[in-house]
Amino acid sequence: MRLAGREMLAWSLAAFRAAASVGPVVVAVPSGEEETARWGSGVTVLPGGATRSESVAAAIELVETELVVVHDAARPLVTADLIDAVIESLASREDLDGLIAAAPLTDTVKRASEDLLITATEERAGLWAAQTPQAFRTGALRAALAEGDPATATDDAMLLERAGGRIAIHPAPATNLKVTTAEDIGLAEILLAGRE
Repeated sequence: MRLAGREMLAWSLAAFRAAASVGPVVVAVPSGEEETARWGSGVTVLPGGATRSESVAAAIELVETELVVVHDAARPLVTADLIDAVIESLASREDLDGLIAAAPLTDTVKRASEDLLITATEERAGLWAAQTPQAFRTGALRAALAEGDPATATDDAMLLERAGGRIAIHPAPATNLKVTTAEDIGLAEILLAGRE
């Protein structure tokens, strides 16, 4: 198997279809790839924006549920169990605006200057690597997208944080990795092959 964008999206969609807590699915794809037959029934497909936040903002306009989940297709190793756990955890916490999957950092974290000289070693206790899925109260995410500065946010939780929202973490495995390099693709292929 050679993992490409469509295959990563297909794996993610399979996990969302298998999740008991998930209703309608909206997928933002690059313009020109909207034909719904490719993605199957029960999936609404729309053209994404120029940025991640523009794509999320377009997709969320079609959401009518109290809670919404945002997921990156670049994380094809997501499981239905993780999706359900994030949704159910947020649903049980009325004090929260959002809840995200994240893994605790296990590496020693170094801060470096532009010329790659180490300037500090960060204390890793309490540091987490944010992942998706990320679940939000739909109204809170809509407001954060409309009022915030999406261009400078690296994930949707960051927008809600800046708006004063309360976001919690659901511990997730590091194997829910983001596929960004050739090495990531090779590892994801091995892990996905083990699920077949």
